[in-house]
Amino acid sequence: MKSKGILVLIAVALVAACGGGGTQVAGIDGGGAPAPVAVAVAKGTITGFGSIIVNDVRYDISSATITVEGSPANETDLAVGQVVVVKGSLGSDGTTGIADSVDFDDILEGPISAIDTLAGTLTVLGQLVRVDADTSFDTAIIPASLGGLVISDIVEISGFFLADGSIGATRVERKLAGSAFEVQGTVSNVNATTLQISNLVVDYSAATIDNFPGGMPEDGQQVEAQGTMFGASGELLATRIEFKGGALAEDGDHVEIEGFITRFGSATDFDVEGITVATDGNTQFENGASMDLALNRKVEVEGEIDTAGVLVASKVELKLSGFVRIESLVEDVQANQITLLGIAVNVDASTRIEDKSDADLRPFSLADIVVGDFVVLRGVENANGVTATRLEREDFDDEVALRGFVDSVNDPDFTILGVTVQTAGGTTFQDENDNSITPAAFFGQAQGSLVEAVGVLSSGTIIATEVDIEN
Repeated sequence: MKSKGILVLIAVALVAACGGGGTQVAGIDGGGAPAPVAVAVAKGTITGFGSIIVNDVRYDISSATITVEGSPANETDLAVGQVVVVKGSLGSDGTTGIADSVDFDDILEGPISAIDTLAGTLTVLGQLVRVDADTSFDTAIIPASLGGLVISDIVEISGFFLADGSIGATRVERKLAGSAFEVQGTVSNVNATTLQISNLVVDYSAATIDNFPGGMPEDGQQVEAQGTMFGASGELLATRIEFKGGALAEDGDHVEIEGFITRFGSATDFDVEGITVATDGNTQFENGASMDLALNRKVEVEGEIDTAGVLVASKVELKLSGFVRIESLVEDVQANQITLLGIAVNVDASTRIEDKSDADLRPFSLADIVVGDFVVLRGVENANGVTATRLEREDFDDEVALRGFVDSVNDPDFTILGVTVQTAGGTTFQDENDNSITPAAFFGQAQGSLVEAVGVLSSGTIIATEVDIEN
């Protein structure tokens, strides 16, 4: 039996937008505004709009200063899947707040030099980028996967660093030729004219140098390098390098931060996004326990910064997900539930919702989905059925798809989540390396395996044109 694994789950707060500006969160309980947290800082993925939703909190941005790459911007310049820093105040309910500022800065932008669809990675400016079920692709990338990209495409990556310096992408966008190149990371091999970020050599001899504590870059610092050209040996000719290791928040600030554990001393001492986190007997854990913490586990941590700059966690949420994927027409919509292929799927505060259809509606929520819409859904199978982690409306392309663990096998048919998949002479079979295999080889290992079936729907049964064993 294959493990159902752990992927990334991005939380979305499905609560009403808060109103007004200022320092109070108004209209939450109908009897006035509860006292807000004086200063709140959140770093996380945008999971929805209607104001802006980051780390379970819907922030009113009507009076906020918004910047993209340091330049003034508007809410329409932001996108689901981008990692932003929000500063403002948080209501005592913990689910609404008022943003004073929202800042987006990509982690990487440049030409693709390698794509590995099997491993789910691409290489950009010498940086390894990992793509998974948590990665949103811009609508200009068709299909919305690594298959929609080619070598030399210029892409913008938003995401989080893993312990080895690779990047877990939360959003990928294609950019126009001529766009400036940018790369963030930890530097090594610094000398008077060059430094290295992972496998990329950067020549900064002619660059503007910004904000470095000692005036010049040093090994181990977090930096961003910008440039538009490469040298004869493939080095990036930087026009600007900037120190990125400054503190996200100050003593006493309330902080909510999403990211991977990049240093793990113990369950009471680890790093997330460059911040040291301490847990204790008062820390609450969601989706797991302290024993489940480990290097490269994705978490959301909430708490306050102490005088030593440590985030003392009041809550740690382990980001869990599964491999369920459903592409089909909507059969029913309830307040917190959607039905596809006869499968009732819960839509809750964890679900990232986006409209990728021609309607391109924004803001977009479950209330905008109607019976007959075609959606692509990713989620986790649990004791209560399936809970959606991402829900995207798209334009129908005549085929449906279902991915999950095979419940039962009755050659030439099998079931996933109770849905019958029927194979025949015209069905193609592939193994986890995308190699063609015989029907006998497939059915010999199908039970309990993660399988994706693509085909047409007939009376609740998928007539498969292709079935793939997934890695």
